Amino acid sequence: MSQPTRFAVLWQFVRPKAGILVFAMLLGVLVSAGELASPLATRWILDSLGHTGGSLVVPVALLIGLLVVSALAGWWQAVILGSLAENIVYEARATMITRYLRARVLPLLSRSPGEWVTRVTSDSVLLREAASSSVIGIINDSVALIGALALMFFLDPVLTGVTIGVAAVVGTGVALLMPAISGMQEDAQAALSDLGGELDGTVRAIKTVKVATAEENQRATLLGHARRSRDHGIRVVRREALVWAATGAGVQAAIITVLTLGAWRVSLGAITVSTLVAFLLYIFGLLGPTSELAHHLTTLQAGMAAAGRIREVEALDTERYPGAGQPGTRPEPDQHDAPPAIAIESVTASYLPGDVPAVSELSLVFPSRGHTAIVGPSGAGKTTVMSLILCFLEPSTGCLRLLGARYDELGPTAVREHITYVEQEAPLLPGTLRHNLGFANPEVDEADMRQVAGELLLDDLIDRLPQGLDTEIRDATISGGQRQRIAIARALLARPRILLLDEATAQVDGISESAIHDAIRKQAARGTVITIAHRLSTVVDADNIVVMDGGRVTAQGTHDQLLATSPLYRRLVTTFTLSSQRTTAEDTSALLHSSDGGV
Repeated sequence: MSQPTRFAVLWQFVRPKAGILVFAMLLGVLVSAGELASPLATRWILDSLGHTGGSLVVPVALLIGLLVVSALAGWWQAVILGSLAENIVYEARATMITRYLRARVLPLLSRSPGEWVTRVTSDSVLLREAASSSVIGIINDSVALIGALALMFFLDPVLTGVTIGVAAVVGTGVALLMPAISGMQEDAQAALSDLGGELDGTVRAIKTVKVATAEENQRATLLGHARRSRDHGIRVVRREALVWAATGAGVQAAIITVLTLGAWRVSLGAITVSTLVAFLLYIFGLLGPTSELAHHLTTLQAGMAAAGRIREVEALDTERYPGAGQPGTRPEPDQHDAPPAIAIESVTASYLPGDVPAVSELSLVFPSRGHTAIVGPSGAGKTTVMSLILCFLEPSTGCLRLLGARYDELGPTAVREHITYVEQEAPLLPGTLRHNLGFANPEVDEADMRQVAGELLLDDLIDRLPQGLDTEIRDATISGGQRQRIAIARALLARPRILLLDEATAQVDGISESAIHDAIRKQAARGTVITIAHRLSTVVDADNIVVMDGGRVTAQGTHDQLLATSPLYRRLVTTFTLSSQRTTAEDTSALLHSSDGGV
């Protein structure tokens, strides 16, 4: 299927407002009519002065009336177009935000968050004028130009022919200059997007940047993006200035030519002085429409460049739903049969078409109750299993089942309604601690919230915060271990049937880790817990341990069984043990430091 053109993307925001645009255009025509009639009224006044007994009341009243009507119509049009522009920007942003939230995760993660944010905050603004004022302005200014030329022809065909000749030369030059503006503007926006992405990553990793004393390196990188954006912007400005200068020079050339030729024709008696004055008023009147037309054309080019970048958002693949794009039916299994919570059946999956499969012919069953730990070296396929379960990655062959129902019959939403997930990074959500804890279950009451928080040793944090649960929290004020415990509490408060944990104890001390394991054991007694494990304590606690390597399952069983049968597992346990010893030493050092008065 062919991709829509930039103008087609721009038009999709304008089309629903076509009625408003037509009305605004009619108001613009009324403004143009008033401006076009003013020179004729002026000519009438001048002719009345040359006749004895000629009355000035009617022509002066007509001129004043034209000015008032034109001003009111212009004001009304400005209000309508301004409101329309803001609505178009809002709808463009709403479209992109909706697309982001419905997009598949992997394509969305292919670019930095800052680049996607720039599409919403910056590119959408360029649509404001392009999709409203520029479209109407081009039509109205064209009407004004055509109308002025028609009336000028009525006044004197010879002078009109000269004017059209000059305009044709200038118009050809402008037409040759205009197309490059769109490409230059798109390059400028791309450089701005790169700057946003790099700055976003730098701010997120500011501690690492400072500890590495890499401020100057990052400053050079960021300023490089800023300079590229500036350089592209300057090229746009130069091209736009050339368009404006050519347009202005063309009008001035027309004025000088008409004034010279017109004076000669007056001396010959071919036209009257009042006709020449009216004709010159039309020439001067062309200054506004021609300048505005050049401005609207350059703005339209910028808007079309923005539309091209917005098209990239619309090209994001969205998650597939069964049927006519609607979430599937939520599975309600027969409790007596107790089917597996998750079944992975002969699944092969790759992150990109043609890539080496991340998992091959993978089959796994996760029971409706109990704790399953997945272990393996880096690149074994552990994260891929999580991505498959969460519908972030689709299998190329095989299928997954939730409570006996096929994933492809349910859709991502129905699957995720049964699952909560705790990322290893455990990001905080913007807002209060209450919002963070209740994010996955907004209906949870405060008593349950405090109970789960207490089980995870978060009650001290709540008591220490100025407004308790209603305190705004930020990464800078919350430790990594607290973030992980907040994320686990959020997951548990959602009352999940299936809980996924990606090494949920990576950043916590021994005391907090013990509290987390207690919470995991309670959850495993009533539902399914699946963890990616890098600590021996997590592995030993599991009811079943899955050992993966090279995208395949190499062994399964309990800790003792695998120690006896799996060489890879024994090597992993040795690694876990050394890691645990280092962690214990660090925790002990931290406690001793704290007892000596350290913070």
